[in-house]
Formats: sequence, structure tokens, C-alpha cells
Amino acid sequence: MDNMKNLREEFENVSQQNFNGTPAFGPDGQCAADEEVDLKDYPSYTEALYAKLIAPHVSGIYISRWDIKDIALAAGDSMAIHPRKRMFELLMKFATSKENMQAVLDALEAHMEDKIAIYNEFITNYPNSAEVFQPKIEKARKTMKLFPKIIEEYFE
Repeated sequence: MDNMKNLREEFENVSQQNFNGTPAFGPDGQCAADEEVDLKDYPSYTEALYAKLIAPHVSGIYISRWDIKDIALAAGDSMAIHPRKRMFELLMKFATSKENMQAVLDALEAHMEDKIAIYNEFITNYPNSAEVFQPKIEKARKTMKLFPKIIEEYFE
């Protein structure tokens, strides 16, 4: 019974913070503390990359399981559908050479550019949507700027 009371109190605190004061999360579900996270703060480099590349609140782009499958195929790997995190782990096992990692990042960048083009089309056709899509575009561009650093940190 104590657990239920604690859970109820926690929910009420979150509700009060979100609805009666400063929201705990931004408009895209991102916590302010998520903004600048160093890749070295994660227990493994794969987890760090997963947090930076696959989390849509960080990268600005949602990457589905099918997207990961397509990215892997474009990079020269073939994989079955699994949970997203498992698929990303398999993709990183493929990307153990500098050439394969570069191929993965190139395929990921092409995927992100395709999404950005869609977002820009929405902004052009529906100017009021800019407030939704522009931050996502900016996050995606910021994420793609990490790609050379990923190659440098991981392989040099």
C-alpha cells in the first residue's frame, strides 16, 4: 500500500510541475538536462551513440526499426527486424571498421537529409508548422555535425 501512496505522490508532483508551474519537459519531451551530454558519460560507446543518434528528442529525427534496416542495407549490412535498440547494437557490431562506420554514418546522414527535406516541405506549404519542424531540423543538423567526431573518437 505504501508503494501505491508513493506512486500517487510522485504522479501528483509531476502533474503539478507540468501543469501548474514550469514544465519538467520541453515541447518535444526533452528535459533541459538532456541538452549537452558528453559521449564519455555513457557506460559504452554504443549506448552513447544510441542516445545521440536514435533518440528523436536529441537528434530531431525519429528512426524506426525499418529505417535502421534501410540504413544498414545502404551501408552494406543486412539484418532482420528486432527491437530498435537491438538493431542499433547489431548495426554498431557491423560498424567496427572505420570504413563500415563511415558507411553507416553516410547512410544515416542521407536518411536524415530525406527527413529534413520533408520537414522543409511542410514548412513551405504550411508556414505555421515552422515552430514544430524548425527545431527538429536544427537538432538534426547539430547531430550530423557530430559524425566526424564519432569517427575520430571511435577510430583514432
